[in-house]
Amino acid sequence: MTTPSARRILIASFVGTAIEFYDFYIYATAAALVIGPIFFPPGEAGVQTLQAFATFAVAFLARPVGAAAFGHFGDRIGRKATLVASLMIMGVSTVLIGCLPGYATIGWRAPALLCLLRFGQGVGFGGEWGGAALLAVENAPPGRRALYGVFPQLGAPVGFLSANLLFLALSVSLTPQAFEAWGWRLPFLASAVLVGVGLYVRLKLTETPAFRAALEAAPPERVPLATILTRHRRATVLGTLAMVAAYAVFYLSTVFALSYGTATLGYDRKTFLLFECVAILFMALAIPLSGAAADRFGRKPVMLSGLAATAALGGLIGPMLGSGASALVLGYLCLALFAMGWIFGPMGALLPELFPTRVRYTGASVTYNLAGIVGASGAPFAAQWLAGWGGIGSVGLYLALAAGISLAAVAAMPETRGQTEPRD
Repeated sequence: MTTPSARRILIASFVGTAIEFYDFYIYATAAALVIGPIFFPPGEAGVQTLQAFATFAVAFLARPVGAAAFGHFGDRIGRKATLVASLMIMGVSTVLIGCLPGYATIGWRAPALLCLLRFGQGVGFGGEWGGAALLAVENAPPGRRALYGVFPQLGAPVGFLSANLLFLALSVSLTPQAFEAWGWRLPFLASAVLVGVGLYVRLKLTETPAFRAALEAAPPERVPLATILTRHRRATVLGTLAMVAAYAVFYLSTVFALSYGTATLGYDRKTFLLFECVAILFMALAIPLSGAAADRFGRKPVMLSGLAATAALGGLIGPMLGSGASALVLGYLCLALFAMGWIFGPMGALLPELFPTRVRYTGASVTYNLAGIVGASGAPFAAQWLAGWGGIGSVGLYLALAAGISLAAVAAMPETRGQTEPRD
C-alpha cells in the first residue's frame, strides 16, 4: 500500500507529464488539421501539410538541448527545481502559439515565430520526462520500480486524450470556418490553467532519497553530459535506439493516421478524432500491465515481445488502415497503440536504470529525447511522403524497420530488474 507521501509523489510525476504531453499533442493535432493553411503561404494542401509536419519536427530537434541543459542542473542541484522550470518553459511557449498571428497577417514572420516557439516547447519537454521518471523511480520500494515508473508514462495517453477530446468538442460545436479562424487556438490558451495546476503540485515536492544520498557520498559531476558521453556511451546508444519504435508507432498511428484518414480516406475530422480517442484507451491499458509484467518477468522479455508485435503491425497497416473500412481502421489504431503502450510502460524504469544516480537525470533525458529525433521528428513527414510515393504499404516497411532497430538494441542490453546501480 502506498503512503500519502508516495501518492503525492506519484501524482506529481503523473500530472506534470500529462500537462507536457497535452501541450505537445495539441500541436501535433493542429499540425495535422490547420497549421499548414494558417501559417504558410497559399498553395497545394499536401505541400502545406508537409510544411506543418516540418515545424512539428523542430521541437524534437530542440528536445536533446533541453535534456542536456535540464539534466545538467537536475543532476547537480536537484530534481524539483528543474521540473518546475521545464514545465514553465513548455507552458509559456504553448500559450504564445495560441496567440500567434498567421501568415495572412504578418507574412514570413508567422512560420519563423512558430518555429521559435516550437523550439521552446521542445526545450521544455526535453527536461520534463527524465525528471518525472526519476521522481517516481527513485522513490519506489524494492521490486516496484517499473510499476512506479508507469505513472509518468500514463501522462502520455491522458495528455493525448485530453487534447483530442478538446479538439473533438471544438469540431462538434464550431463551424469549420470558426474552428480555423480562432477555435483551434483555445486548447493552446487553456494550457495556462493546466500549468498553474502542475506548478502548485510540484512546488510541494522534496528531493528524492537517491539524489540526497548521492550528494552526501560525493560532490556532483561537473559536467554530467560529458560523463555519459565518455563513460556511458553504450548505455546512451542502446537506450536511444530502444525508444525508436515506441516513437515511430505512436506518431504514425496518431499524427500521420489523422492526416491520412481525413485527407486520403475521406473521414471527417470528428469521426477520426473519435477513433483516436477510443484507441488511446488501449495504450492507457497496456502501460500499467507492461509495468507490472516488467517487475515480475524483467524489462527485456516485456520489451522484446512488444517490439516483435510492433514489427508485425508494419505488415498490417495496408490491409487494415489502408482499407478505409471503419472496423479495420479502428482495429489497427487500437492494436498499434496497445503495442506502443506495452513497450512504453517499462521505459519509465529501464532508461533511468541504465545510468548511475549521479548522472541519471542527464542520461535518461538525453536517451529519451535523442530517440525522439530518430523515431518521431520525421515520422509524420516521412510517412506522408512514403504514402504518396509507394502507397500505405511502404509506411508499414518504415514501421517494421524502426521496430527492428529497437529490438536489436534491447536484445543487446543487460537486464536491469533488481539492480541498484549500474557499473559507473
